[in-house]
Amino acid sequence: MTLQDLAAAPQLSDPPAAAPPAPAIVLKSGEFRRAREATWRELERLIDTVEKRGMCSLSPDQLQQLPLLYRATLSSLSVARAIALDRHLLLYLENLALRAFLAIYSPPTGFLDAAGQFLRRDLPAAVRGARWHFAIALATLMIGLAVGFWLTVSDEGWFSTFVPSALSDGRGAASTHESLLKSEIFAPWPGPAVSLGIVANFLFSHNTIVGILTFSLGLMAGVPTILLLAYQGLTLGAFIALHYNRGLTADFLGWISIHGVTEISAIVLCGAAGLLIAEKILFPDRYSRADSLAIYGPRAAEIAVGAVLMLFVAAILEGVFRQLIASTPWRFAVGGATGLAWLAYYTQVGRAKP
Repeated sequence: MTLQDLAAAPQLSDPPAAAPPAPAIVLKSGEFRRAREATWRELERLIDTVEKRGMCSLSPDQLQQLPLLYRATLSSLSVARAIALDRHLLLYLENLALRAFLAIYSPPTGFLDAAGQFLRRDLPAAVRGARWHFAIALATLMIGLAVGFWLTVSDEGWFSTFVPSALSDGRGAASTHESLLKSEIFAPWPGPAVSLGIVANFLFSHNTIVGILTFSLGLMAGVPTILLLAYQGLTLGAFIALHYNRGLTADFLGWISIHGVTEISAIVLCGAAGLLIAEKILFPDRYSRADSLAIYGPRAAEIAVGAVLMLFVAAILEGVFRQLIASTPWRFAVGGATGLAWLAYYTQVGRAKP
């Protein structure tokens, strides 16, 4: 091919120039905020009203406006996430949307309503669901009681081993029949200041710590829970043996029955809650251990909360009525009545009507 032929041949054209990029859509944060801020502020005002005074405090127009403002805020949040506005605005919109969702869709339950539902339905149902755990916890405590009684009744040196000095309050192998009868079982009532301000407060604090430990240590496969329950039984058995050796068994049991029925039941409930946690850790069934704890953990916590409420009642009974009632038969009557009341509450309250 000659140069002329090359010159005559059609030349390849240059590649077409790329099309100019479309102008980017620019939406400034300030403009976005000014255009929609009035909607957000109005929604926030309505939510504040609902959170403080309830949904019934809104007028019909406000009730109609609330879901519209909520949807508009969700739209703003979606746009804000897409165009990556400043982080503070995103957090504000997310929080506002969450509050609006809870105000619109959550059940209208206040503190008193929630507490009533807990006491009327949730707590008794949770305890009934852990009845076998309660039976195991009670059996453990009773075994400890039998061992503590058997060891101490033959050798009162075991009393100081099983009973810490803070609980013995000077009682021990040197105590006599008269000293236990006059300074303990039938001691005069010290008055409301001492009985409520000192005695009840100390007993509630001590028993609550024991109960919470018994419950929370269920996370360690339940072994510390079993040991704590057995130790509580050892302590009680040692006290009974000390009074048994002095012919004060009936008087002592009547003396402690006023508060002891409630107090011991609460400790056993804490143990049952701890054993429930332990079971779901050791035997999670078809769930993972984390999922099993997420499902059954709240139930165990409800039982523990109910037990703490019982310990508060026990502290009042122990600080006031234990010494005000100076008759052993009446003490047994009060203890038996409280036991029947708790039994009826946990077995009957909250059951679905046929």
